[in-house]
Amino acid sequence: MNDTPTHPQGVRVQVRGLRKSFNGQEVLKGLDFDVVPGEIFVLMGPSGSGKSVLLKHLVALEKPDAGEILVEGQSVEGSTVMSEYRVAMVFQSGALLNSLTVGENVGLYLSEHRLKPPEEIARIVADKLEVVGLKGTEDKMPNELSGGMKKRVAIARALVIEPQLILYDEPTSELDPVSAVVIAEEILHLQERIHVTSLVVTHDRELAFGVADRIAVIYEGRILAIGKPEEVKHSPDQNVQRFLQASFEQLASIHHPTNNRQNDHEKHS
Repeated sequence: MNDTPTHPQGVRVQVRGLRKSFNGQEVLKGLDFDVVPGEIFVLMGPSGSGKSVLLKHLVALEKPDAGEILVEGQSVEGSTVMSEYRVAMVFQSGALLNSLTVGENVGLYLSEHRLKPPEEIARIVADKLEVVGLKGTEDKMPNELSGGMKKRVAIARALVIEPQLILYDEPTSELDPVSAVVIAEEILHLQERIHVTSLVVTHDRELAFGVADRIAVIYEGRILAIGKPEEVKHSPDQNVQRFLQASFEQLASIHHPTNNRQNDHEKHS
């Protein structure tokens, strides 16, 4: 495998005055923040804080009542922004098709749109699976995989479009602690290897503080704190501190990606 980065630099994301209401209840209350090209930006908050609604706006599945989201200065509501800047999303469920093999899932976008000949798609699929530590799994079915491996297949699938921005929706949800650490390592590995911009939506404190360049804490539709992990950790806001009361025991193991990735593969393959 060639480890030379082939991707352009990650893109800048700007959220400006974003507001959204449902049935008269304001869910997003004037959000403002920037995501710097090439960084891992984590949007963290409890359930019901507005994270999922914001994510839907980022992929233009919802239209704001006020404000806008820009990618490289262009509104995400424009028809070409998502494809021009190759925005990929890793869904909370993984969203694999159980009737297709791992390889077919990863290469689905390329084959459905006939963007490459079959032999080239097979090469790309093999390369992306190797990137996420799943070399040689092309012929497996999704039901043969652990939850953590399914998430890594979903990441490989996102990589086939050579993304400049990857959106992660609760990437460690429903995973055991070991698999959650492996996913954290993959996010770090991708930033180091391809310099993609990553926006991670999560309520997982260990993930957030383990991977983030910067963190924003959202609560009841507002950003309560934003900054580097240490800055957020020492925020004077009482709601932020209540949310952050948790153990960070997993963090020490995040810096050993090869061992954890191998253990996860051996455990579940």
